[in-house]
Formats: sequence, C-alpha cells, structure tokens
Amino acid sequence: MAGESADDFLKGKIVADFGCGPRGSLVWARSALLRIGIDVLADRYADEFTDIITSHGMIYLKSTENVIPLPSGLVDIMFTLNAMDHVDNFSNICKEILRVLRPGGEIIASFNLEEPSSPCEPQQLNENIIRENLLKHLEVKSYRITKKGPKGDLYAPFFNGNLSYEIGQEGFLWIRARKPA
Repeated sequence: MAGESADDFLKGKIVADFGCGPRGSLVWARSALLRIGIDVLADRYADEFTDIITSHGMIYLKSTENVIPLPSGLVDIMFTLNAMDHVDNFSNICKEILRVLRPGGEIIASFNLEEPSSPCEPQQLNENIIRENLLKHLEVKSYRITKKGPKGDLYAPFFNGNLSYEIGQEGFLWIRARKPA
C-alpha cells in the first residue's frame, strides 16, 4: 500500500493504525520509534487476546469515533486498511485522523468503495465522500483505484498492475497523502 520495498521509511517515526484489529497490524514496522494500534474495540482485544497482543510490540489504544485520545500532531504516519467504512461518522473520524497527524505527516490508506452498507459497515464510501472529508485537506502523493480482483485474491490488480475502475463499481482506493506543513 505504501509503495515501499522495506520499512526504512518508518525509521524513528511514530506510526499508528486506525482500525488495527487484534492481529498485530504493525508488527512488520520494526524500524518505527513507536507503533500504536487504534481501535474502538481495543479494550475487548486486551481482555480476549491478552497473550497475543502483548507479543506485538505495539500500544493498543481504545478510541471512539468522537476522539482519538492522542495529542494533536503526534503521529508521523497513519495507516488505515478497510476500517473507515466501519465507523458511524466518517466525517468526524477523518477530522480526528487529521488532528493527530503531524504537519508533514502522511496517511497511507485503503478504502473499500461502493460496498453496500451493513450493520458492521454502515458507510458506503465513494471517491467524492473520501475527497470531501479527507483528501481535500491533504497533498496526495499516490492515488490508485481498481475494481476488486478475483475471489480469494481481491487485491491482485494492485500487484499485477491491471488497474481498472468505473464509477459506481465496488472496488478499492489506495492513497498515500501528506498533511501540509
């Protein structure tokens, strides 16, 4: 997603993942100064996956959709992968992510596009919603969009270079963007 071959670009940085889940989403980011997993269910992960999450070398932080309990401008790089459609208030969580991201910091994100809303994923995201709530506040460095790949290899188009997308189609948007300094 980041378009990097190694984690060197994270060296000495505070790295976070919004919607991290309990599986150690930042374990691979060994060169980071600090790894923070942010999730509205972080307290449940601590209760239900204690032995697993304590081995990840990450801080798990419980968030709400109203506030990410971190100081403004703390995070150098914010990841989010298929998490933003799970929130009830997309606009608000975008504001919070922008708030905790330091000036000059980056967001590296994957968004599911045009998936019908459901109780677990109440947002049906599209390019316009993402642009209006997030991207218009950032300097976009990379913007890759594609339809879904075949069942069992949904992200294949990103890796085989066969990107194609039509507005209204279910797909994925991968962005890398910088918060202006």
